[in-house]
Amino acid sequence: MKFIKKNIVMLIALAAAIITSIIVPPDEKYLGYFDLKTLTCLFCVLAVVCALKNISFFYMLARKVVELTKNARMSTLALVYITFIGSMLIANDMALLTFLPLGYIVLTTTKQEKNMAFVFIMQNIAANLGGMLTPFGNPQNLYLYTKFNIPTGEFVLIMLPLFLLAVALITVCCIIFVKPDPLQLPDEKFTISRPRTILYLILFALAIAIVFRGIPYWIGLIVIPAVLIFADRRALKDVDYPLLLTFVFFFIFSGNMSRIDAVSVALSGLLEKSTLIVSALSCQVISNVPSAILLSEFTENYRELLMGVNIGGTGTIIASLASLITFREYMSHNPGKALRYLGKFSAFNFAFLGILLIFARLVLV
Repeated sequence: MKFIKKNIVMLIALAAAIITSIIVPPDEKYLGYFDLKTLTCLFCVLAVVCALKNISFFYMLARKVVELTKNARMSTLALVYITFIGSMLIANDMALLTFLPLGYIVLTTTKQEKNMAFVFIMQNIAANLGGMLTPFGNPQNLYLYTKFNIPTGEFVLIMLPLFLLAVALITVCCIIFVKPDPLQLPDEKFTISRPRTILYLILFALAIAIVFRGIPYWIGLIVIPAVLIFADRRALKDVDYPLLLTFVFFFIFSGNMSRIDAVSVALSGLLEKSTLIVSALSCQVISNVPSAILLSEFTENYRELLMGVNIGGTGTIIASLASLITFREYMSHNPGKALRYLGKFSAFNFAFLGILLIFARLVLV
């Protein structure tokens, strides 16, 4: 049961792949389903991030920023902004896995547990919406960036207005809903290995260069695992392989769906009316990553699709894998408070979904 709860999205993807494979039996066309570059880029980034996390690099960096704050409001803003920035650099899922524990420590050591649900929800929204600015910030971004060969400058310009609006909305929420109560963190010293830090940052730069098409992806697939085998085998073990498998299963699912005539006609017709709306709403039911993979088979309008699957990460608890990660982390510290959390989560997320969708529809499309 623990495995099922932790990997529910992967298991749903597996079920979808199996069911559609019955309708469309495996053949030689299956080999064309898989985007090896996307899988390689995702693996390389995740592996290096795990190595940096294992030497407490992100934890120490975040703590230093939080130590500069003077009260609960500023501390909340620091935690949320750190998650925002982290999601742009290390992907939304990894940003949450890295900075949610920091949020918990800061809140509990400063006796601010009353703000935990709000802070976790804001960190979750920040991870989903902060990651939309960069090609590697969200998994669906990396896939669409690679599939449609979107120029980096164009990618950023497409997402920048929504990103700036998201920053403004989150900032306003933190100012309104968190009081400026004074707080102080306990003294705690951290030391990290400078040689390992330099080595891992070089590997991280290599992974980012691969994402931006500066280096062939197969080089990263050879170099990064080879280095980590000697430097930090645990990092290779800690890679989120269920996330990689989720991509594999959804590649099969979307490939099969694209070969079912009735589905192809229906989705193509809907996407012609509004790719933005359809993609954002589909995320509420099947999550943003599978929505991106599936709908990309039926439209060339990557601009609206990109906006839709990023905005669509807000909303329901299943709209993004990152939201499930946050829910799991919150419940591990607050058992028995699921309904209260889901109520707050839904209120804030649907508000963000509505505002961003209206803005995109009226201003950007």
